[in-house]
Amino acid sequence: MIDPAEYCRLLERYLCQKNEGHLIRIVGPVFEQVSGWAAQGVPLAIAQRGIDRYCERYYAKGPRRRPVRIEFCEADVLDLFDAWRRAVGVGGSVDAGEAPRRPTLPSHLDRVMARLTASRASRQGSPALQACIDETMRELDGLLDAARSVRGDERATMIDRLREIDRTLLAVAAREIDETRLRGLRKEAEADLAPFASRMTPDAYAGAVNAALDRLVREAAGLPLVAFD
Repeated sequence: MIDPAEYCRLLERYLCQKNEGHLIRIVGPVFEQVSGWAAQGVPLAIAQRGIDRYCERYYAKGPRRRPVRIEFCEADVLDLFDAWRRAVGVGGSVDAGEAPRRPTLPSHLDRVMARLTASRASRQGSPALQACIDETMRELDGLLDAARSVRGDERATMIDRLREIDRTLLAVAAREIDETRLRGLRKEAEADLAPFASRMTPDAYAGAVNAALDRLVREAAGLPLVAFD
């Protein structure tokens, strides 16, 4: 596990960049708070994304009046950590206040299509990935109307199809990444899971590493999670 002091130093530097060079030291009670994230096993990248998410909302409100303090980001950090743990299969939940409401299936599809549109516009990836994104968007657009009223077995079938679409899109994205970078992403996934490794069976750990690697590949490609779980 990363040394708590180093963990705080890296997040202090990251937040300084988000605050356009304004440095706010992580000391005293705030140091204990952020050290607690490290003790829980919150990966550094997850903590950084939590800071990003808080700052995005803060900036959207208009011109900033004061620098963001890291303690304000805790709910976002722990919410993302909870989602990460569920996705990679390490279990448990964290107390980040009231849990956010789960999106409906139609709203999930709307968000996925918006993210895919943004990814397509950024021209990320090869023609093969762009073609896969286009095909995915056409299929999701066809599913959207049905998603508003689908129930029971038909809904379960649609959710299974979304998982298949997600696997296909992820496989195409993975082929875009060279072996050296892919090995680096796997090492990052293993490092993120290191605090939990001793509590897991070898099979569970291997599955968690693969799930964490999938998330990193998806992020590297700028793709949303199409599956709805």
